[in-house]
Amino acid sequence: MKLEADLHTHTIASGHAYSTVKELVDAAQEKGLQMIGITDHGPRMAGAPGLDHFWNTHVWPRQVNGVQILRGVEANILDTEGSLDVPDEILERLDIVLAGFHGGTGYIGSTVEENTKAMVAVLQKPLVHIITHPGNPQYLIDYERVVLAAQEYGKALEINNSTFMGIRPQSYEPCLKIATLAREYGVSVAVNSDAHICYQVGDCPLALEIIHKAGNERSSVLNTSAVLVQEFLARHGRHII
Repeated sequence: MKLEADLHTHTIASGHAYSTVKELVDAAQEKGLQMIGITDHGPRMAGAPGLDHFWNTHVWPRQVNGVQILRGVEANILDTEGSLDVPDEILERLDIVLAGFHGGTGYIGSTVEENTKAMVAVLQKPLVHIITHPGNPQYLIDYERVVLAAQEYGKALEINNSTFMGIRPQSYEPCLKIATLAREYGVSVAVNSDAHICYQVGDCPLALEIIHKAGNERSSVLNTSAVLVQEFLARHGRHII
């Protein structure tokens, strides 16, 4: 299965990543990608940029050397009500909004019920498109309830390649469960690198292994087609030119 887009990448602005916008886009071109989402961490993450960074992403070109650039963010989930660390007036300016749990950002939920409530609340938000690394065992959830919420609100769930590189131990089975439930309920998944350096852009072999094992159809993997991504975002009011 070939990917045409990588929707989750980070620049040096995230504080613990090592490449510029240009380096990420150049890497996407070298890998044969048609689209890249540049989604730096929201401001509650240590070392992350301030809100002005996201406000000003309109200065990025729409396309460079045939690679379409999506201006985005990976926002932090802050509480069980689904509050995020990026306000709506900024999210409205962005092409793509990812959201997920991260340590050290103030989220204090500790039970499956609390984590599930938080994630479902985020999926209900019109301005959020994709939940990042929902298979993280540090934040256990009721997988079926989350997948059903993604189905109800037309959102996508991520299978994150970086997860399997020692960052989130014991994630394989939870991610396989999510991918399998997504197939059963017709929910879109996004296979992303979560690149923190340009050499990782578009490199998702471990996440694709999960997709293959779960039996997800190509048409259900959002970023196998840049057109699928555009159509998905258009359904959520984001018409990318």
